[in-house]
Formats: sequence, C-alpha cells, structure tokens
Amino acid sequence: MDFATALQILDSTVRLSTPLLLACLAGLFSERAGIFDIGLEGKMLMAAFFSAAVAFVTGSVWLGMLAGIASSMALSALHGLASITFRGNQLISGVAINFLAAGLTVLIAQDWFSQGGRTPSLIGQARFEPLTLPLADTLQTVPILGPLYHELISGHTLPVYFAFLCVPATWWILYRTRFGLRLRAVGENPAAVDTAGISVIGLRYAAVAICGLLCGIAGAYLATALQAGFIKDMTAGRGYIALAALIFAKWRPWYALMSCLLFGFLQAVALRYQNIDLGPVTLPVQFMDALPYILTVVILAGFVGRAIPPRAGGEPYVKER
Repeated sequence: MDFATALQILDSTVRLSTPLLLACLAGLFSERAGIFDIGLEGKMLMAAFFSAAVAFVTGSVWLGMLAGIASSMALSALHGLASITFRGNQLISGVAINFLAAGLTVLIAQDWFSQGGRTPSLIGQARFEPLTLPLADTLQTVPILGPLYHELISGHTLPVYFAFLCVPATWWILYRTRFGLRLRAVGENPAAVDTAGISVIGLRYAAVAICGLLCGIAGAYLATALQAGFIKDMTAGRGYIALAALIFAKWRPWYALMSCLLFGFLQAVALRYQNIDLGPVTLPVQFMDALPYILTVVILAGFVGRAIPPRAGGEPYVKER
C-alpha cells in the first residue's frame, strides 16, 4: 500500500466515522441519563429523509438540516414520552421507532417524489460543500505533512468538523459542568437527585433532546454531505454500530471517538478492497461488505471486557410519595 492509497483510506475513515460518532455521542447523553435508546437508527433515517427532501424543495442545505433535526427530535420526544412519562419499556420503544422510520420514510418519499422511495439527487446549495482550510493548497507540496493536511484534515464538510469538536465539548459538559454532573447522577441514582430537589424527568428529557439533536445532524450529514440524497434504508445499520461503539467505549467520550474511528476504518477498508486475492482463496465483495458487522460482533464478544452501563439505565423512575 503506497502513501496515496493510505491517505485515501484514512480520508474515507474520517468521513464514514462522522455519522457513527454523532450517533454514538447521542446515545452517550441519553444512556448516561438512564434512558437506553435503540432508536438511533430510526432517528438518523428519518432525519436523512427530511433533510434531503426539504433541501431539494427549497434548495437550501441549512433548511434541510433544520428539518432533519426537527424530525429526529420529534421521534426523541416520542421516545421520551413512552419511556419517561408513561414508564414504558425503553428497548421496545426504540425498536418501534426504528420500524416506524423505516416504513414512513419510504412511504412519504414515494408519495412526494414517486422515485421508488428515494429523493431526487441534490446539487448546488442543497448539499454541503467541502471546506478548504487556510494554507491547505500552499502546504500541499511539503513532504508528508503537506498531503496529510491537504487531504486528511482539510477538504471535509462542515458537519465533519462539528462532529469531532463535539467530542471535547461532550467531555467538558459531562465532567466539568453542573448539568453534566446531574445528568450522570440521574443515570446512576435518580432518587438521590430527586432528594436534592432536582427534576429527574426534566434532566432525562434534556438528555433525550440532545440525543435527537445529534442524531438529526448525523442523518442530515448522510443525505446532504456523504451522499447526494436519500435512498431506502441508507443508514445501513449505522445506528446499531454506534451502539456497539458506545459499549466498546464504555460510555466515555474520548473512547467513543477511538471506537468510531475503528469502525469507520473497517468500513473504509471494505469499500476500498472489494475483492482480496489470498492465493487459493479470493474473498468476495459480499464478505468485505459484511466485514464491519462481523468485526463488530467479534470485538464486542471478545475485546470489550466487562462494560458496566449506568446503574439506573433502562429503569423508569417512580417518585416516592
């Protein structure tokens, strides 16, 4: 593998890990507050459709982004209503959201655009354009560091930079602010938080809202930056991989970044090498496509160790009277 090929794979790793990272951080906020969210996949899918649809109709990627965030937060509100207010089973609520999004997006897309459950291709201002960072072109000729800066760091769309900035921001919010301390306490011992006169329900709804916001950005990125429109089931299990990355990271922001980059790297390798000739055996393209999901199971089964979720996770809080 030459240097140029390695740069291309790493560049693809950054782009492919962005939706995983946003969804992983979304799940981190929600689960740290004690609300398990299997519905990351559905929120991303719904946001991807509405962002692409509105961006195509209006010609504005920012209006598309807002529509995607709004649709994702609506599903988050539904999940919060079911699991926090009505104290329903959080896993069943999340699975229901996934099924709802999978069917509803195709139904609405077919009704609006009549293109087999997809939106028309996005062009111009309806898509996020790559950003060229300062001095990227000037430093391109510098050996090693120049191509790294020009190809790997510069040239990405705005949501990519936002996603990576979210990692230190999430760490600061969770571990250096009063809100973060209370959020983590709600996931560990909600009764103690309630005794201190702090609203457990309010904090959990705030966490669910943040989850919806980040999932909305992840879905909008898929449809308006990584690809040029919405297609059926375009999330392709990314929500579930983000959950796996979250468990692999043991609910910590910096570890979440590393685990998402790992899964993004596996996807980049699968896209780059469609068939691998190992002499007597040739690995087919189907195996390479399935490789990220196979290694997800292998990593979770054998390399995570003991991952302890928040103690009050998945349990509805009943206020003592």
